[in-house]
Amino acid sequence: MDLQSFFKMSYGLYIVSAQADGQRSGCVVNTLSQVTAEPPKLSVSVSKNNVTTDLIRKAGYFTGVAMDQEADMIYIGRFGFRSGRDMDKFEGIDYAEDQQGMPYPTKHAVSRYSCKVVEEIDLGTHVMFIGEVLEAETLSDKEPMTYAYYHAVKKGKTPKNAPSYKPV
Repeated sequence: MDLQSFFKMSYGLYIVSAQADGQRSGCVVNTLSQVTAEPPKLSVSVSKNNVTTDLIRKAGYFTGVAMDQEADMIYIGRFGFRSGRDMDKFEGIDYAEDQQGMPYPTKHAVSRYSCKVVEEIDLGTHVMFIGEVLEAETLSDKEPMTYAYYHAVKKGKTPKNAPSYKPV
């Protein structure tokens, strides 16, 4: 099987986050996607190893932010290559909370979505959450970052917990 063919699929790059029991965290995903228009619903797949997965389960809500192309690797690395077990990913950065109290970063954010989990699907290594969109907002006119842009221009790597990860 040609696993490289999956890099030809078009994806955005997003930060998905939640908070529960006094802990907040978020992670970078390329799997946030609209699945219905009426009512509007999004799906997101998150590694079972991520703190964010546990927080989404506990809270029953999550936020998603589409990142702009200006996000630097330090910013992406905070959410994509660091663990919420070792740090508060929101400490020291600009963020806001939605009406449900879910945090989302505001720097490098093109748009944001706040969702209530209505379904959870076990995918083996990952969990897919289906969320009904409760809030949606355009935050910037900047260009959103795609996964292809992240790899080609930013020279970004794929973290081990990503669904598209492949060992070298």
